[in-house]
Amino acid sequence: MRDFIHDVPAARLVFGSGFISRASAEADRLKAKSVMLISGGPESIYADAVAEQLGNKLSSRFSNVVMHVPVEVARLAIEQARDTAADLLLAVGGGSSIGMAKAVAKELHLPILAIPTTYAGSEMTSIWGMTQNSRKTTGRDLAVLPATVIYDPETTLTLPVDLSMASGMNALAHLIEALYAPDVSPISVLQCQEGIRLLAHSLPLIKQNPLDLEARSEAQFGSSLAGWALGTNAMGIHHKICHTLGGTFNLPHAQTHSAVIAYATAFNELDAPFAMGVIRAAFLEAGFDAPSAAAAVWQLANSIGAPTNLHDLGFTANDIPQTVEIVVAGQPTNPRLVDPDGVRELLSAAIEGKVPTSSAPLRITRSNKLKEK
Repeated sequence: MRDFIHDVPAARLVFGSGFISRASAEADRLKAKSVMLISGGPESIYADAVAEQLGNKLSSRFSNVVMHVPVEVARLAIEQARDTAADLLLAVGGGSSIGMAKAVAKELHLPILAIPTTYAGSEMTSIWGMTQNSRKTTGRDLAVLPATVIYDPETTLTLPVDLSMASGMNALAHLIEALYAPDVSPISVLQCQEGIRLLAHSLPLIKQNPLDLEARSEAQFGSSLAGWALGTNAMGIHHKICHTLGGTFNLPHAQTHSAVIAYATAFNELDAPFAMGVIRAAFLEAGFDAPSAAAAVWQLANSIGAPTNLHDLGFTANDIPQTVEIVVAGQPTNPRLVDPDGVRELLSAAIEGKVPTSSAPLRITRSNKLKEK
C-alpha cells in the first residue's frame, strides 16, 4: 500500500427522488433570510417550484444564465446579489447556472445551495470558471464550494436525451482525468472506478428509456462522484483543451467534453498504464470489452449517440494552431508532456472522430487495481 494524502473539502449531500421539495428546509438550515435564485430557461419549471417553496425568503431571481459565464454577465449577477442583500445563492440547473452562482460567491463570499439538473458535476467542486475576451479562466477557491447539494433524479427526467448523453460523457471525463492526476489517492481511485461503471451502465439505459428513474439515479450518483473527483484532483490536457474550445470558440460545454475525451485518453495511454487499467476494468464491469481504455470511451459515446468528433460542433483544422498555442502555453498537469505536435495530433484525431487505436491494451481487475503505480 502506498502512502497518500486525501484532502477533501465536501458539501452536504441530500440525495433522493422528490427531494427538491426540501429546498426551503435546506435554506432554513443555512439560516437564509434573503435568497437569490439563479437558473436558466431549461430548468425554469424546477426553479419556479423552488421559488414557491421559498415564499418571502426569496429576495430576487437571476435568469440571465450564459454558458461559460461571461465576466460582464457575472457582474450583473453580483450587483443584483449585493443590491438585494442576498445571504444565500440557490442555483438550479446545470454547470452554467451553478457556474454563475460561483462567480457571485467568489466575489461576495455567500454560501451556495445547488440543485443540479444535469450531470455536470460542478456542484461538488471549488472550481470556478469565467470567460473574458475569448479566454476562459479557471481557478479553485473554497468560497465557491456549495454548502449543500440537493440531488433529485426526478429533475433530470426532462433533460433531453441528447443533452443527457453529452452531460454524462462530461462527467465521465472528470473521472478519467482524476485517475491519472499526480495527487490521486486510493480513495479517489475507488470513487472514479465506481463512477465510470455507473455512467457506462446507466447512460445506455437512459438512451433506451429516458424515463427510467433508476438509471437516472445511477447516472446522477455517478456524476456526483465525478464532481468529487474533479474537485479533489488536478485535471490534465483534456480539461485544458475543452476550456479553450469553450472560451475561445464558444463550443458547447458538455458536447465538447464528449467529443474530446476518447482522444485525450489515447494521448495519455502509454504514460498512465495504471489509470488506463482502472478505466478498462470499470468498462468491463459495465459490459464494454474494448481493446483499450480510449476505445472503450469512444465505444460508449458512439453507442449512445453522444458527440464523438469536433467537426460536427463547428471546430475545423483552421482552428487548430490557435488552440495548440493556448493549450501548450498553459502546460496543464498531465502524465505525458503537452507539446505542440502531440496536441495537434490529438485535435486532428478529434476532428476526424474515428475510434482511437492503441498499442497498449490492458486488463486489470478490482482485486489488483490499487497496486503501486
